[in-house]
Amino acid sequence: MDARLNYFASPTAGKALKHFMSAGKALKDSPLPAATQELVALRVSQINGCAACIDMHTKEAAAAGESSVRLNLVAAWREATVFTEAERAALELAEEGTRVADAATGVSDEVWARAVKHHDEEQLTALVLLVSFMNAVNRLNIITRQPAGSYEPGQFH
Repeated sequence: MDARLNYFASPTAGKALKHFMSAGKALKDSPLPAATQELVALRVSQINGCAACIDMHTKEAAAAGESSVRLNLVAAWREATVFTEAERAALELAEEGTRVADAATGVSDEVWARAVKHHDEEQLTALVLLVSFMNAVNRLNIITRQPAGSYEPGQFH
């Protein structure tokens, strides 16, 4: 599969994505635990069907020491016993924040309350921004059919 657009060759994309990706870097440096960030990025990408992001975040998480068991169970996290309560709350918020149009209700008060129970305000801010950021990146990749499989950990850092 070939990408419809080459973002790296486009002056317009270069200008815009430079700023966009700096937002991603700021999120990496946030107080939200790195493992939670990768799990959330992976789950949002799974929901959206973004192969390029699934490739990237699976490999980044593995390179950072995440177990294959946890990575393989992200798609079925509700039935898995390998995630902390804080991670489960983050994954639940990520799902509802990604599927806002499915139920037309956005993020429920119950899901938000569980997230608040396990994350402080800075972590919550980072989590909300990360879910929004990943949804945007997923759309950039899906619309232009960015191929997956060749990502190397650290490639974009």
